[in-house]
Amino acid sequence: MYPRFRRSLLASLVALSVTVGPSVAAADGEGAGFSGNRLWSNQLKDYAVQSLNNQDAMSMAAIPLNGPGINQYINADALMSPGSIMKLVTTFAALEVLGPNHHWDTDFLTDGVMAGDTLKGNLYVRFGGDPKLTIERLWTTLGELRSMGITRIEGDLILDGTYFEVDGGFPAFEDNGNNPHAPFLVEPSAYLTNLNLMHFQVRADERGTQAWSTPSLGEVVIDNRVVATAEGPCPSRRNFEWEPIVHEDQRVTVRVTGELPQGCRTTSYLSLLPHEQYSASLIRSLLADLGVVVSGGDLNGVTPEDARLVMKTTSPDLVTMVRDINKWSSNVMARQLLLTIGAENRLEDENDDRVAGIRVIYDWLEDKGINTAGMVIDNGAGLTRHGRITARQGAQILEHAWNSAYSADLMASMPIIAMDGTMARRLRNTGMDGEGRIKTGYLENVRSIAGFTRDSNNTTWAVVGMVNNDPAWNGQAVLDRILYSLHFRPPTGTAISHAASGISETTIQ
Repeated sequence: MYPRFRRSLLASLVALSVTVGPSVAAADGEGAGFSGNRLWSNQLKDYAVQSLNNQDAMSMAAIPLNGPGINQYINADALMSPGSIMKLVTTFAALEVLGPNHHWDTDFLTDGVMAGDTLKGNLYVRFGGDPKLTIERLWTTLGELRSMGITRIEGDLILDGTYFEVDGGFPAFEDNGNNPHAPFLVEPSAYLTNLNLMHFQVRADERGTQAWSTPSLGEVVIDNRVVATAEGPCPSRRNFEWEPIVHEDQRVTVRVTGELPQGCRTTSYLSLLPHEQYSASLIRSLLADLGVVVSGGDLNGVTPEDARLVMKTTSPDLVTMVRDINKWSSNVMARQLLLTIGAENRLEDENDDRVAGIRVIYDWLEDKGINTAGMVIDNGAGLTRHGRITARQGAQILEHAWNSAYSADLMASMPIIAMDGTMARRLRNTGMDGEGRIKTGYLENVRSIAGFTRDSNNTTWAVVGMVNNDPAWNGQAVLDRILYSLHFRPPTGTAISHAASGISETTIQ
């Protein structure tokens, strides 16, 4: 965040803490509590309108969970584009539907026999939908083959991706970044390995510049045109252009240009190859590094029923995966998780695991008594222009999460205010370090937050806030103001004492 903008935000937060106070402390007679809480919501509403120049651009719901407080709602029943806070719905559902100890297996099998140092037959890789089958785990598992004394495979490398069923692909995301190779756009796949990414690096020293990639795949060549300059400050990655050139034979040349002072390096992550091609090339490359040669080609197919298991790798548990998804907002892992929910609960007449996963989550929500009218899950990651949810629905889901047997697992997966994940740089120097666990969302014209934050009375609040506006760049300041206000000046007043129905919430439309 730019220093001037940070000072402006902090000044506005301090100003709000003066004007929006807990009504109990200021109460002077019957009904004063309700009036104070209307002031709390009105202040936020006025600030949002002033910042966004739009009466309906922000929606918000805040519910006290374990202490004094009055529910707060602003435009809470408006269907909004949520961005990545939709991942909380997917991950919470997965914890309860699949269970926190769910694992994914990737099996390596053969239809042949081992004779001396040779495996005479095909090597099948039967994928199980693992959201994070990393290069490190593949290296360790494939190393077992070399430890068995095998240095040659006389057969084909055959990938089996039949674990997922997908009918016609996935809804397209309209990306405004003009970079189809961006990591956040990687689609889910049964063949997913290493998040389908290549890590490119260029380093400058007295010899000039050297460029390399991890993994190093035969289909990808680097055309390094970075010029080494005298020692100086290391430039931003934005100063370098990475241009992938796809050839007719599906090989890719990545041309990188820029200037790099000696002693500096620059990096980039790109997704360049189709999942099947990337995974086959990665496995073949790792086997070669281990000293194992595959004589045959790369194919896709179904593992024979009589194939024998040679080795396998099992993923970390679901709790670990959920942490990765929410801390760093991994789109492909969240989408992979939705497909897994569908694959594990697919009905006989269903042939699309994305659709089946969405059905399972809707049923799960409705069993909890949550009204899902108007909600659109789409792909489970929030990487969509079609997803919709209301702040009230989101807050109700968080209420159930708070009371879930797996509440600790979900909360531990969420970024901590001013400390880590996507919240590492937000609300710093405000005295709120560690005072909340908040999932963030970011799309063009969309900013959002959802999670749990603790106020100065040690009451934990479930809070959901969304800004849909063109532009929404200043929506972050509006949402941070909600968190700041809940912490330092929580609406803890009492309702009008003689009201026949009792008032327990404040709603601003």
